[in-house]
Amino acid sequence: MGVVVDPGVPPEVAGLLRANAPLLSRIRSGWVPPAGERPARFRNVSSVALLAATPAVVALMTVLLAWSHPGVGFMLLGAFVLVVLVKIASMSELPEEDLSRDRGVYEQARLHQGRYLLPEDFDRDAADVLTRAQGAIGSVLRSHVNAEGLLDDARNAAMLPGQEWEIARLLAKLSALRAEHRDLVSRGIAPEVAAVIEPLDRALATSEAAMIARVEALERYAGHVAEAERAFHARGQIEELRTRLPRYEELLAESGADALAVPEIDRLAEVADHLERVLRRSVRSAHEAFRYLES
Repeated sequence: MGVVVDPGVPPEVAGLLRANAPLLSRIRSGWVPPAGERPARFRNVSSVALLAATPAVVALMTVLLAWSHPGVGFMLLGAFVLVVLVKIASMSELPEEDLSRDRGVYEQARLHQGRYLLPEDFDRDAADVLTRAQGAIGSVLRSHVNAEGLLDDARNAAMLPGQEWEIARLLAKLSALRAEHRDLVSRGIAPEVAAVIEPLDRALATSEAAMIARVEALERYAGHVAEAERAFHARGQIEELRTRLPRYEELLAESGADALAVPEIDRLAEVADHLERVLRRSVRSAHEAFRYLES
């Protein structure tokens, strides 16, 4: 389970947010990309490198002071120090593309605050329920019967991401309330408060049950789609076999065994008709399940 994004967010922005979950967590914790000044971690690299080069510079100075041509020696020392400083500066540079990417994610995260949810927004139970919903939705949207238009692919593309977002939003809210509730109860409840806590417990449980029921409806829809998918693939295989029938019939006729082929060919036609009926029934059931989701 990764970042869940409101389907109203532009697709390119949604893709950027989904691809940067760890950075979004840092942004939420207060991290701000550097502007002008190099980040501390790169300044630290410079300091360590400079400290490491110091003994070498001191050693060279000692040798040069004892040399018979100190002027030339100090020119060489200056050149050495310059090379060291240039090298340290190159180590300290933040790659511009990384900085640009981080700033872009930061700006979009701030702009679309409240329109995306991170894995840490869900407790374990809520994450399990959301994973089930995402699995059901993904299996429908990836199915061949949906791509071929046997389902209402346009409505699926519009409604199912909305279902995922709504379920995720409510589960995140439930997770936050449960965490607050557990914290309150762990501090000890006075007898006078116990009577109020019990209805709140029931409210949390009822809300969770309602969301699980919604996810189960999605799973039923996905089950009908999976049945249609199996029939769709089997029908395709039967149609492929049908195109090869003339070659089989020709072989049987040439070998004098064509009379034996008639029952098998009839059987193939029966299987094809059966699969067609199964496919139509599965698609019809999927449409009915979809209408239940809309209600």
